[in-house]
Amino acid sequence: MAEPNSEITGQPLEPEADPQVVYRRADLPVDTGNAQGQPPASGSGREVAPAVTPLIIGFTLLLIVITVLGFLSVRRVDDVGSQVLDLEHVHAARANLLLRLRLALTRLDNEARARQDAETAGGLRPPFDLPLRTAREEMNNLVPALERPPLSQDPMWSQFHGDLQAYVAITTDARRYSLEGFSKFHVVDAELNELFSDSSREQNEVFQKSDAIQQQAARSIRLWSVIALMIGILVATGTIWEVQQRFKQMRRSMDEARRERSFSNQMLEGMVSAVVAIDHNDRIRSANRAFFDIFPGASIGSFVREKFAPDDAMKMLEVATASRVQEAGYRGRFVFQGDVPGTEKSFDLYSSPLAIEGDQGQLITLVDVTEAAEAERVMRRNESLTAVGQATTQVAHEIKNPLGSIRLGVSMLRDSVSGDPAALRTIDLVERGVNHLNKLVIDVTDFSRQKPLARASVELDDLLNRSIELVAESIKDKATPVEKDFSAKTVRGLWDADQLVQVFVNVIANAIDASPREQPIVITTELLQTVPPGATQGGTISTRGTGASGGARGIGTTGGTARVVIADQGSGMDQATLKRIFEPFFSTKARGTGLGLAIVKQIVEQHGGAISAASEPGKGSRFTIDLPV
Repeated sequence: MAEPNSEITGQPLEPEADPQVVYRRADLPVDTGNAQGQPPASGSGREVAPAVTPLIIGFTLLLIVITVLGFLSVRRVDDVGSQVLDLEHVHAARANLLLRLRLALTRLDNEARARQDAETAGGLRPPFDLPLRTAREEMNNLVPALERPPLSQDPMWSQFHGDLQAYVAITTDARRYSLEGFSKFHVVDAELNELFSDSSREQNEVFQKSDAIQQQAARSIRLWSVIALMIGILVATGTIWEVQQRFKQMRRSMDEARRERSFSNQMLEGMVSAVVAIDHNDRIRSANRAFFDIFPGASIGSFVREKFAPDDAMKMLEVATASRVQEAGYRGRFVFQGDVPGTEKSFDLYSSPLAIEGDQGQLITLVDVTEAAEAERVMRRNESLTAVGQATTQVAHEIKNPLGSIRLGVSMLRDSVSGDPAALRTIDLVERGVNHLNKLVIDVTDFSRQKPLARASVELDDLLNRSIELVAESIKDKATPVEKDFSAKTVRGLWDADQLVQVFVNVIANAIDASPREQPIVITTELLQTVPPGATQGGTISTRGTGASGGARGIGTTGGTARVVIADQGSGMDQATLKRIFEPFFSTKARGTGLGLAIVKQIVEQHGGAISAASEPGKGSRFTIDLPV
């Protein structure tokens, strides 16, 4: 049998596998705008879980902090690179200018010296003016660079600029050059060498400034990193705290839901009634154990029109799901065959609307009213029997006196016609009719007025042995073997011995009559003893043995139920006959009164016991009598 899911829930159970949706009873709205009366479908958008919200916020803040830190760091590195590059460019431009000045100055001085040497030596004078003018123009092209800031603002460069212009002016006049050129050149050359020395020192300063800028940038980035780390720690701490609070709330909610679910499970499992939730597709969404006891082949997800139970039970479920209910209500009573042949089970069917995932399902409740229905039948039978008893008692009383007169008259007629065989046969026929009427009157009288029980401590085996002796003639006539399988323990009870012997004689005689010749009947006894909780897993234990065959017998036990089973191998009974065998005046025998088994049932129930019968055509009958010990 499928393991039932004992709550009204969504998908199986299983392992307690994924959280499950608990379905609730929902009253349908008066006007939903839906022709079928179904509630409107819920939104399909996905919602963010409350516990995830602080995580998203925290990670977003951390991402912003990391982005800002990266942006500032990159910008700071770019600034450092720009500053160092500017310093190096300035230094490289000055060094380049100094080199060009050195080359131009050397060339100008060489051309001026060559011209001076040629004029001093006399003779043929080569054309030195063109190279000298070219060298002078080259120098003059470099001089404007010295007039622009920041060189013009430097005293050394300003002094060098003035001396260089003075020297260039001297080179234009050969006479002045011969008098002042050498000294002016050495002054300009010395100043240029000093500028080269300053350029070397400036290069070292550039390296130091670059290193200082980089260190300052590194300190700034480290400071920003520390600030970002502190902000990240604060954000992470706040996020963790918030998430922990959300998880605590969620845990409390889950614990509460688990307690509610456990309570609902226990409540559903403790219900005698069967409860099943069926969705709009007529599939079983959930059910309790009582439902699976009635429908053993069902499982979660089964279609209600599948064949997972007997036809009578399936018809009950099909009627329940044939239409959509709009409000809770009673759907009727259903009666079908029980697990034990010859028994019936009665169920009252109720259904109510149930909202399942936005669709309209229904909740079906099956209330087992077998005992109540049986009590109703017993009450009605007792009421009818009371009325019949009152009438039959009066009728029996009125018949009994004339019947005695008829018996006396028939006896006198027998004495007067002793020589006429035809007349004697007629008298025998009349006597048999009178005896039958007399037995009927006696049975009606016994049935209509219950005889008080004369209880005494008696042994069950003795009662059965006495009963067998009373039907010994019938046993001998049909050569019927009697197989006794009595309990190993002595079973005693406070019973009315005479009335129970009447019960056993009647049932055993019926078994002998129903059995074919030389076919055995089996009489079994056992003690169904109620045990204390925890002693065994079941509610009762059966004690049986071979006491009738000579085995050792134990000490008698008090408490529990004594069960007697009398089985034959006759032709059996159909279900229609089986339902009526305990009814008064119902008999399958040609000359039976129909009160034998009715009196048996009356005596057993008067002892607080119960009698039942099970039979199938061609397989014999089995009568079970339970008596309280």
